[in-house]
Order: sequence, then C-alpha cells, then structure tokens
Amino acid sequence: MANLKLENLNKTFGTVEVIPNVNLDIEDGEFVVFVGPSGCGKSTLLRMIAGLETASSGDILIDGESVVRTPAADRGVSMVFQSYALYPHMTVRQNLSFGLENIGMDKAEIERRIQDASKLLQINELLKRRPTQLSGGQRQRVAIGRSIVREPKIFLFDEPLSNLDAELRVVMRFEISSLHERLGNTMIYVTHDQIEAMTMADKIVVLRKGVIEQVGAPLELYNKPDNKFVAGFIGSPRMNFVDGKATSVTADGFNFSAEGLGDLALPRGQRPVEDNQPVSFGIRPEDLKVVGDEGEGWDFSVSVSEQHGRDTYLHGLLADGTEILVHQPGQFAAKRGDMLKVMPDENAWHLFDSDELAIV
Repeated sequence: MANLKLENLNKTFGTVEVIPNVNLDIEDGEFVVFVGPSGCGKSTLLRMIAGLETASSGDILIDGESVVRTPAADRGVSMVFQSYALYPHMTVRQNLSFGLENIGMDKAEIERRIQDASKLLQINELLKRRPTQLSGGQRQRVAIGRSIVREPKIFLFDEPLSNLDAELRVVMRFEISSLHERLGNTMIYVTHDQIEAMTMADKIVVLRKGVIEQVGAPLELYNKPDNKFVAGFIGSPRMNFVDGKATSVTADGFNFSAEGLGDLALPRGQRPVEDNQPVSFGIRPEDLKVVGDEGEGWDFSVSVSEQHGRDTYLHGLLADGTEILVHQPGQFAAKRGDMLKVMPDENAWHLFDSDELAIV
C-alpha cells in the first residue's frame, strides 16, 4: 500500500500540451477513479504514473520518494490494461508466472503467489487453460491476477471493463470493488463511464482537456458540482440545462427568467448575482415532476417516451425550444405530441454563470 502525490505534472507531445499542470494527492488505500470524456488525458496521466509515458516536467512521488525518472518495473505499481494483454500461447499459470520468472524469483515464492492470487480471484480451475479457452470475464480475472502476483504498492486499471458486455461489466465492477476491500491497496482506475466512477470510487477526479475540474467523493460531486461541466458529466442520465437570466435581484433572492417559461423564484446562492445576469439553470431528470397539463409549471411537449418497466423517461421540448429529459417513476402513460406541465423540485436545482461556475 502507498500514497501518491503528483506535483505540477506536465506532458506535451511535440507542441501539443495534453496535461497542462496537474497537482493531486491520493491517500494510502484509496480507490480513486479518473473520469472524463475521450481525449481528456486520463489514460496519459495513468501511463505517466506507471512509467509508460515520460513526464515532460513535474514530479511523481510514491510514499514521499520521487519516481518520475524511475523505470516502470521499479516503481512498485502494476497495470491492468483494456486489452487484457495475455500471451495466447501460454496457459493461465504461465501468464501469471512469466513476469516473476523474468526477474529470477524463487520458484516456491512464485507458486505461493500464484496460489494466493488464484484463490482470491477464484480461477484455480483455469490454470491449465489458454486465453482462447476463457470467457471475457475470465480473461479479465487472469489479467488482474497477473498484477496481483507482483504484489505492487499501487494497482492501476486502464478502462479494464470496456470490452465486456453490459451485464458482465456490472459483475466485474462488484468483483474489483470487493478485491479492493480484501487487499486494501491503493487503486487508480480510469474510465469514461461515470456510472463506474460513481459506484466504485472513494474519490473521483474529473478531467477535461488535461485539467482537473473537481476532486471529491461521488455524492459530493453529484450534489455540489463546482461547474457546469462536472454537473453535466456526473449523473446518468445527464443534468438538463435551461438558459435564462437573473431578474428582480434582492438581498434574499432573485428570479430565474427564461423566455416562454416565466419566472422561478430562487433564494440567494453562495455567490451573488446581478440583475439581468445571464445564467444557466440545471435540473436533473429525476427532479422534474409532471404536474398535469394545467396550472403552474413549464409547458413540455413529449417527443419520445421510453418505458423501462420500473421507470419512464420522457424526451421533449420546453416552450423556449430547450430539449430536456424528464424521469417519472413507474409506468407513466405518455406518447409523442402530448402536452404536459413539469415543475422543478424547489430543493434540487443548480445555477451556473456565464463562466460555467456554480452560483448555487
């Protein structure tokens, strides 16, 4: 187990700066997830920690010691790749032992580590098989086992579940989380799937264009996003946004006004707003309630109704042309062209200024 510290870490490819300047502390035993859209730099950052990419500047410290110029094999980290990277001509046992044999480890110690890892991952019966004889989930367990036998200080996972089908991803999420509970090692996990981030992480690091947008516990990011990007990225389905302006500003609050939607009275936020200031109102689909077709609320025209059995998702347009998604629990009857009224939950909205920073 180990703690990790990144200090002013930078990476450029030629004239392109992909990691501008990252500072991050990861505590001993934490399960940290790097999440963000494709191309945000999360895998590059992971590969720099692993020693597979050379940092252009800055430092990487493991347990207080700099490893930024230390070869990958000597850093005390081990990576599980998206592609499994198993040797197809070797048995599972040989795949697990190969790296240890290359460094001249004693045969008895290799066997002990193989047996411990096999028992932990429940792959004892697979040791004589080759990768082509395994399912996707079994191959992923072997890939994880190859990391475990190295007994690293830090485990690194680079989108390890992206090649699996949806049902198996759910199973493997649970297995990796359970593995973390049993081993207690520091783990860093890269994914573009924010559901994986929300369900597995002790701490989430949200990246955009190589910049850390916010770091925090899953529910902290969900409930109190620092900016519009984090608000839209964390949560599935994503948050709805309606553009408008702040009006009738007083010491106690203001109105959110959008053309064709009327006014919503809102309390004063953590940051002040000015009269007629452009703002973006954020509301999650589950916090929009259908209140009928008359009375107070926003006019909403249904475009598509998705029935999921236990839940219904209504895609449609507000009167100002904004596309939104409304979640209704249960089997809610609606069809294309239906006109409804929806009302935001008065305790569950967010507000962002023109710089996309959270006001409330």
